[in-house]
Amino acid sequence: MGAHRVVVFVRDGLLAMEFGSVHRLFGQATSEDGTPLYEVTTATTVPGPVRTDTDVRIEVSRGLGALRDADTVIVPASDLDYRSEPDGADGVLGLIPPGVRIASICTGSFVLAAAGLLDGRRATTHWKSADAFRALYPRVQLEPNVLYTHDGNILTAAGEASGIDLCLHMIRSDFGSAVANRVARGTVVPPHRSGGQAQYIDTPVPRSTTGSTSAAQAWAIENLDQPLSLRVLASKQAMSVRTFARKFTADVGMSPAKWIVQQRLHRARELLENTDHTIDKVAAEAGFGTATSMRQHLMAEIGVSPSAYRATFAAHTIAPPMNPQAAQSEPVRTLFRP
Repeated sequence: MGAHRVVVFVRDGLLAMEFGSVHRLFGQATSEDGTPLYEVTTATTVPGPVRTDTDVRIEVSRGLGALRDADTVIVPASDLDYRSEPDGADGVLGLIPPGVRIASICTGSFVLAAAGLLDGRRATTHWKSADAFRALYPRVQLEPNVLYTHDGNILTAAGEASGIDLCLHMIRSDFGSAVANRVARGTVVPPHRSGGQAQYIDTPVPRSTTGSTSAAQAWAIENLDQPLSLRVLASKQAMSVRTFARKFTADVGMSPAKWIVQQRLHRARELLENTDHTIDKVAAEAGFGTATSMRQHLMAEIGVSPSAYRATFAAHTIAPPMNPQAAQSEPVRTLFRP
């Protein structure tokens, strides 16, 4: 049995990071005796130089005929995907034989959707493009908060880095965890992040500064560490609870209770990123009361614990003074074991 044939279909404006990651990850996958498990090639509509989103171009010698022999076709993003008019690449996908695995990274999902391959399927794309995607392709079951999706023979990844997760997922599906873990160690990336883990999205919490409940919103934001009952908020606008709840939802597009949780999560993330407060103190200042409550809400929102979020996004790290002699002799430790 020959190597699994992966064809990377590239377009003008190719995102170079995604292209390099695909070649690197699949190219590193070998059997125990060192035999390559994948044959990775690149194809484009018209062979020749292809512009990337950097100051370099790549020379592609293979044309669309390569798609007919592929076991897997991967479509990385292009900086042209952000234009309103399509680049016509979706028509190319009709050359791929039925049953071939097709994957996209980031806004490469727009190409798959334009070809009708995502109709009725779960899919994702970069969170910044989610609204545009949903408007263009309402028949797709868009899941804008996840890292990647796997629906039959169609896979989609949310962004550049989650393309790495998707490639490792495919390697794991094809040849098992041992191979995928070796590839991960060789490229110094985590061996597995679940596709259902949320994207780290910096989404502003809706707020109205001119609506009939704007004063209550402003007061709530300044007092998130206090109990915020609907009755207290309604009193800030001199309204009945029922009237306030109706007008608040009309102003911001969600119920007061949900809005308060979102504001508290936003505050908690800010504190985790920018302070050295203990988890308990962050929970108290954000209004969750206990670290357990904050952890439950953060896990439900983005799929990670407060400690894991801080480890990823902390603006600075406080480390104890290091003994210079110990620093010379202490080995560097990594997350990965050979």
